[in-house]
Amino acid sequence: MPTVSPVNLTAPLLLLLLLLLLLLCTTHTTMATNWLSLARLPRSRAVSGAAPCARLRGLTPGQVGVCRARGEVMESVRKAAEMVIEECQHQFRNRRWNCSTTPRGINVFGRVMNQGTREAAFVHALSSAAVAVAVTRACTRGELERCGCDRKVRGVSPEGFQWSGCSDNLSYGVAFSQTFVDEPERAKGLSAGRPLMNLHNNEAGRKAILHNMQVECKCHGVSGSCELKTCWKVMPPFRRVGVVLKERFDGATEVRLTRIGSRPALLPRDPYVKPPAARDLVYLAPSPDFCSLDPDNGIPGTAGRRCNGTSRLAPDGCELVCCGPGYRAGRAEVVQRCSCKFSWCCSVRCQQCKNTVTIHTCRV
Repeated sequence: MPTVSPVNLTAPLLLLLLLLLLLLCTTHTTMATNWLSLARLPRSRAVSGAAPCARLRGLTPGQVGVCRARGEVMESVRKAAEMVIEECQHQFRNRRWNCSTTPRGINVFGRVMNQGTREAAFVHALSSAAVAVAVTRACTRGELERCGCDRKVRGVSPEGFQWSGCSDNLSYGVAFSQTFVDEPERAKGLSAGRPLMNLHNNEAGRKAILHNMQVECKCHGVSGSCELKTCWKVMPPFRRVGVVLKERFDGATEVRLTRIGSRPALLPRDPYVKPPAARDLVYLAPSPDFCSLDPDNGIPGTAGRRCNGTSRLAPDGCELVCCGPGYRAGRAEVVQRCSCKFSWCCSVRCQQCKNTVTIHTCRV
């Protein structure tokens, strides 16, 4: 009777196990920010309810569970995804990496998000902040049944004004952001460097809101006097949050995974650099140069990009954006508003003027 070699029996099984291990190792990096693909859904597409939640490809299983349990909040999550893309592209419009998006698919910013770079750090921070802001705004507007204004802000302030009005309920928005955005990291455990990096940056994004809260006030009294002033807390504009996180991006700390006792921790790779604060961004790996076209990783390169030909050392200068002196100047006619006049009441009327300007672009 013919016998079967044990090697032949186990080889397919070993191959299957290796594939499963590879899948487990890569699932985290390919899923953490894929919920941003909600921004690509048509407005007519439902993003809540048991069946619609299960069909949202960009969500992890845990996030699908949040979607089913907290369906009324998911429209705010979709809005947050749109906010992330718009703000990221605004903040990096003059950099080599300009938050360009992939043509399709659930990995909106490409595989560069799979690497532990400072770009991934920024997107994670901005994403967690956007969810907190969008959900908090919905609370303030009365769009969510489970939350409303923050009524804990009451009494008289040390400055003498009365806390009143509808303060933004940031604590509710932050709590939901922690539940939804942090879920992929906590699902994988906190023993690896990348989940720790992402969780740190997620929290840094939320702190960018908390540490920039503003106070708005209204005066009450006869003939516009301010006998009584009532005030309430509001979130900063999301553009301000983007500016703060962009500054944190420029000063981000490269870290490495180590252990403090039995606890895994991230410490600066350079021992002479002070440990990052909770508000700072951290990253594990150096960034690619973003100069050359790399479709596999979602990097469009800088060929054909406009740059600032009058700036040599600034981030938007042609030498930096174009990865060297490879740029050219051309003349173009642009239409701009001019001779603007204020018209009572209440509009501004302008003429359309044509001007010839010099435009610098990176060589193809």
